[in-house]
Amino acid sequence: QVQLEESGPGLVEPWQTLILTCTVSGGSLKSNGYYWTWIRQAPAKGLEWMIAIGPSGRLDYSPSLKSRTSISRDTSKSQFTLQLTSVTPEDTAVYYCVRARGDYIYEYWGQGIQVTVSS
Repeated sequence: QVQLEESGPGLVEPWQTLILTCTVSGGSLKSNGYYWTWIRQAPAKGLEWMIAIGPSGRLDYSPSLKSRTSISRDTSKSQFTLQLTSVTPEDTAVYYCVRARGDYIYEYWGQGIQVTVSS
C-alpha cells in the first residue's frame, strides 16, 4: 500500500524559501504512469494544484505559481521536494503531497502539513 508523508517547517518568515519533503513508501518514484504532486489548501479556499513531476522527470506547473515553485526528486531516498520562494502570508495553507494516476485521479494523499507564513 502506498503511503506518503509530508515533512518540513510549520512556520516560515515572509520572503524566505519554503522547503517541504514528501517521503513515499510502498511505491517507486520511477514507476510509469504516476505523477508526484503538491496540492495546497489555504483557509476558506479550495484545493490548489501546484506542481508535479512524472517518472521520466516531466514537470507540470500551475501558471500562477510557476515563477516561485520548483520540484525535485531523490529516488534513492524515495522522496520528492517542493520549494516555494518569496513566501507571503497568502501562502499560509495546509500542504499535501499526492500520487496522481493519469491527469486527475489523485489516489493517495499524505495527511497534510500546516505551514504558516508570519513574522
